[in-house]
Amino acid sequence: MKGWIRPVVWIAFGIVLAFPLFSMLYYTMVRTSTPQFCASCHEIRFAYNTWKTSSHVNNGQGAVADCMDCHLPAPQDTVNFFYMKTAHGIRDVVLHFVKGSDAYDHAVQREKAYASFKNEQCQKCHRNILHIPDRRGAMLAHRSVLYPMPGYEKRCVDCHRDLVHNPRHFYDYKQLRPNASLAGL
Repeated sequence: MKGWIRPVVWIAFGIVLAFPLFSMLYYTMVRTSTPQFCASCHEIRFAYNTWKTSSHVNNGQGAVADCMDCHLPAPQDTVNFFYMKTAHGIRDVVLHFVKGSDAYDHAVQREKAYASFKNEQCQKCHRNILHIPDRRGAMLAHRSVLYPMPGYEKRCVDCHRDLVHNPRHFYDYKQLRPNASLAGL
């Protein structure tokens, strides 16, 4: 009878220790996963402000794509998601303290980001890109991205490069543009 008490004590001790540790890690991940947290760094404030005026925040559908939606893998791939989130965070903090906030070059970082984007990151939100009834050219272009011929692979950002991090002095609501439905926007 006494032999089962020791394992139960260790299991209980593990649960008592693991629950607060997991809760603190989860709380930290949630708190550091907001665009406002990203904007708390001086270097990222430009990206945050240009994101706020983009169609990834202001659109007729009311959908918002935040930093993690574009810059990190899908959260369903939990291990890769947490690894990349941690790697990005550590890299940004180290660069801040090693090179200083003035050494951050937005153009260089933008090119690095574009080079790292995969179509799957865009397709997390933009799923039905083959059904655009009033835009045949867009449907054909998207088909060539989804089903490329060998050697002709394309990425979403090859055509949709300047959607988000561009300085604007106004909020760009595409649904309020004149003839937005006819302009191919």
